[in-house]
Amino acid sequence: MNRRTFLHTASLTALAPAIARPATPAPKPLRLGVIGPGSRGQEDMRQFLRIPGVTIAATADIYPPRQAEVNRLTGTETPFHTTYQQLLERTDLDAILIASPLACHAEHFIAAAKTGLPIYGEKAMGFHPDECQAIFDALREHKNIFQIGHQYRYASWAQEAHRRIQAGAIGTPTHIYAYWHRNGNWRRPVPQPDPDGTLEHLINWRLYRETSGGLVTELGSHHLDMANWIFGEIPISVLGTSSIVRYHDGRTVGDNTLATFNYSAGRRLFFSSITDNAKNGNELWVYGTEGSVQITIEDATFYYEKSHPTNPISPSGKTVVQNGITTGASYATAGEMPYRGQGERLPTPTYEDSTLTAIRSFVAAIHGEHPVQADATVGYGSSIACAIAHTAVFTEEKSPIPPLESA
Repeated sequence: MNRRTFLHTASLTALAPAIARPATPAPKPLRLGVIGPGSRGQEDMRQFLRIPGVTIAATADIYPPRQAEVNRLTGTETPFHTTYQQLLERTDLDAILIASPLACHAEHFIAAAKTGLPIYGEKAMGFHPDECQAIFDALREHKNIFQIGHQYRYASWAQEAHRRIQAGAIGTPTHIYAYWHRNGNWRRPVPQPDPDGTLEHLINWRLYRETSGGLVTELGSHHLDMANWIFGEIPISVLGTSSIVRYHDGRTVGDNTLATFNYSAGRRLFFSSITDNAKNGNELWVYGTEGSVQITIEDATFYYEKSHPTNPISPSGKTVVQNGITTGASYATAGEMPYRGQGERLPTPTYEDSTLTAIRSFVAAIHGEHPVQADATVGYGSSIACAIAHTAVFTEEKSPIPPLESA
């Protein structure tokens, strides 16, 4: 090979990787309109802005200070409207995020559905029982791509736990115990003066019965959705109770609640929420005939019964001598003590905030990459149960939960 041939060959070799490497596709643009950029809405916006190609085109809120908060978040002067109607009249939107207070959802969801645009709606889908069906009907009529904000369905560890449960890893799931325990009054500061309480009810809407579903909705809707997902159906009825035991500050929803949701075949979801002790935190335990799984907002861990193939030690059934008294094996304390050993924690190679995962999936669904998982049917299933439970915890009467009416 002469010098000229060598240099020519070397030059082509150096260029080859650059020529062969495919160009990175440009991010697909998505201009988002936001109704209700409050605390949760702003968290959703932060996650949307982490998706390449997404911009916040405009927001709408009746509370003027939100405008400055939005501008700080976006880093630019984002168009701000004082009514949601003004936002929905815009022609430069590709999708809508609705994160307004629960009592506004029916009005906002149904109006947004009429645009035909994709909608990401925060839970719960509807407040009153009839609103849940009406919102579903509007979304179906206008054929919107719709995703409810049940982000834990998208968490990798929750999806793998669900897959294993459905594959029989813990036998037949029969009971779910769910907790969201906090130690705090859930109250947000209100600017002064506020002589007629307008700002109090606007900012602390979660504390008042006419605007909030209380703890069973504002927190428990996530656990309800997980139970519906695991059991494969929505509950048939609910029985609950609630009271104000610590925070006597004018609120009209309880600072604690306990509800039992009844599913077919005698299966149950028990939900507990308290606000004066954070023990248990946010977790969900699924109990099956051969094992259990603990699902939190960060991980999932499996535990197995003694009869499970991976834990073949079974009770002996022999008599036991304790304190000089011969008894049956059922009187031995060892089998009744809480299990304190290591479970099988599911591996999570890389942790990603579940809200970001859910929003990433929603954007991909808009671009036609896959269907929405937490769709309007999912949204109805949790919201109708919450809507009925909101009254049931006050009446303390067993209340039936209506199924979704299909067309």
